[in-house]
Amino acid sequence: MSGRDLFCQPRRFGRGAALTLLFASVLVAGAATGSLPGDPGEAAPGATGAAPAGRSEDVTRAAEEAAADGKSPMEAAERAVSRSGDRWAAVYSEGEYEEFAESLDGRYTGVGLEARRERDDRIEVTKVQPGSPAAAAGVRAGDRLRSVDGRSVDGLPVTDVVSLLRGDATDAHAGTTVRLGLERGTRVWTETLRRALLSTDSVTVHRLSDDTTVITVAAFTKGVGDSVRSAVRDAPAGAGIVLDLRGNSGGLVTEAVSTASAFLDGGLVATYDVDGDQRALHADGGGDTTSPLVTLVDGGTMSAAELLTGALQDRGRAVVVGSRTFGKGSVQMPRRLPDGSVAELTVGHYRTPSGHGVDGRGITPDLEADDGALQRAETVLSGLGDVS
Repeated sequence: MSGRDLFCQPRRFGRGAALTLLFASVLVAGAATGSLPGDPGEAAPGATGAAPAGRSEDVTRAAEEAAADGKSPMEAAERAVSRSGDRWAAVYSEGEYEEFAESLDGRYTGVGLEARRERDDRIEVTKVQPGSPAAAAGVRAGDRLRSVDGRSVDGLPVTDVVSLLRGDATDAHAGTTVRLGLERGTRVWTETLRRALLSTDSVTVHRLSDDTTVITVAAFTKGVGDSVRSAVRDAPAGAGIVLDLRGNSGGLVTEAVSTASAFLDGGLVATYDVDGDQRALHADGGGDTTSPLVTLVDGGTMSAAELLTGALQDRGRAVVVGSRTFGKGSVQMPRRLPDGSVAELTVGHYRTPSGHGVDGRGITPDLEADDGALQRAETVLSGLGDVS
């Protein structure tokens, strides 16, 4: 398993879970109304099957009563959420929610390391973000990370290592220091780094060949739609495109719709409702509708990434290759509590253009593929090119 000090692992909800579950648990489609993440408390878009409003009222009431009694509103909200039966409900401290808002804005506080745990339980640095504190200190991919602030990280889950790098236990901010124990060959040394507010690289582009461009979207952070459209414009005319959404756990639905607009000439992307009021999300016109397109998905493709996949599949724009997606088609509404913490409850579920629900079902690819998914995508693109 690998990870980076990019996203904050919610400390109260399964520390051992994969980092990608952060995006899966909150703010899937909230930004469709323009109210999130900056203004928790306004309704995010929901859909048929929305949770009763009473759930949200119960949580809020429990928090307010706790505050009046001099007790912790956050703890009271957590107890109410646990009783709600809402699989995706969550309660976040004010600091955690601010960190998450930063991550959706394409920013994070950290040192710029990506790491993985090897078979011998050692933690190896796999990537160093250019311009980051780690890069400035001369840390390289392939270095072994031995300790963080004096604590050995051998055998720790990568999520816990990431939490230590970010300073989650102390709500560390940019400017705070962290001491890393490192090893390179026979050299063993310590570096003290100062955490910084860094930008994410949610979109990466590379060429498999002159005929194939791969656009990988790791998460739908702010600006992703524009980055994808630029990548599509820069692709060679007539070349095939692979849109790799494997492991993409969602993010801002506005960015997912903007990404859909890169490949569609307007039209429906998804439907939802708010308090029974039916609404729809539409792509902008002028997208590339001619380049052969394959979308890669897997079990880590979630929420907003599933919304995009369903739109491209239902509209006949892309051939979907890979394995069944995660199946999170629900939408959460954030509500600010008296102590500044934020509770989120599911208010509904979105549907693909053909009316298919995703929650609990996922999206079935047109062609099943596991380890050889990218090669399968190339094969499919060659056939699509012949047809066109």
